[in-house]
Amino acid sequence: MPLTPQLAEKIRRMPKAELHLHIEGTLEPELIFALAERNGVALPYPSVEALRRAYAFHDLQSFLDIYYAGASVLLTEEDFYDMTRAYIAHAVADHVRHAEIFFDPQTHTARGVPLEIVMAGMERALAEAEIKLGFSSRLILCFLRHLPEEDALATLDAALPYFRSLPHRLIGVGLDSSELGHPPAKFARVFERCRALGLRIVAHAGEEGPPEYIHEALDILRVERIDHGVRAIEDEALLDRLARERIALTVCPLSNTRLKVFDDMADHTLGALLDRGLAVTINSDDPAYFGGYVNANYLAAFESLDLTAQDAYTLARNSFEASFIDDRAKRALIGELDRFWQAS
Repeated sequence: MPLTPQLAEKIRRMPKAELHLHIEGTLEPELIFALAERNGVALPYPSVEALRRAYAFHDLQSFLDIYYAGASVLLTEEDFYDMTRAYIAHAVADHVRHAEIFFDPQTHTARGVPLEIVMAGMERALAEAEIKLGFSSRLILCFLRHLPEEDALATLDAALPYFRSLPHRLIGVGLDSSELGHPPAKFARVFERCRALGLRIVAHAGEEGPPEYIHEALDILRVERIDHGVRAIEDEALLDRLARERIALTVCPLSNTRLKVFDDMADHTLGALLDRGLAVTINSDDPAYFGGYVNANYLAAFESLDLTAQDAYTLARNSFEASFIDDRAKRALIGELDRFWQAS
């Protein structure tokens, strides 16, 4: 059915969670230039406009090259605070009630930025938002899969004090960066350690990589959610398993089209995955680079795919059900969604 103005407004205003968001990917060009000036960092682009024009990606790696360059301006606690606070403003405007935020410590420690600075800046912004705005959040530390597993193990060791001191915020680990050629099995040992520590486990799989990577993430890493997972549609047995076990997929429609996973939004598998009964959610991935925050992703999908008002409700409910908050908090947020849906 076509996206009506009424449904579009309902999607914009409905309570929702965001479960696939890289905080470094929220650095808008304007903030990149502001932080570069503050920190005396020279950028290879003469202006905000020139940087934005460079966001013409043809695959995941072409995006990552610019993504890591943008992160080079993050040097101080105040930088991480400002970045996180800017994302929160966008999320609150999109009626995100809870976010589970990825961050990449290796991106920063490799540049000599201590993990202490990264954590302090993000936690200050998130704690303030919880008190002042009622914005619920958790952090998920992601390992960079293009680096050796030994580097991931060292990163886990460095992060252990923060898992202990911030158990209310830092709750789990994930796996991101270049997927092709870096299967989940490469990180079996570090994820085994994370499970032993009682951490929540997620991983990017089945974006550019094949369905086999999703199987590995489930069977070897023993993940609780699959980030992306859009290529699951190619494997009937995998679809049945994901539906049966209610393994959520954190899908990012604008990212998938900008990185040419799909040539056009009309080709996206999101609707087919929903029709197969999978616990699909909609998220923004790296919104500063891919053209929009979570509401923009919802609207782009609904404009191009045969999705209904019931699908919008299901996607939002899935986002709360698939989150890592406790059952009481889930029930409260789903109740808020139900009241909104019934009243609007």
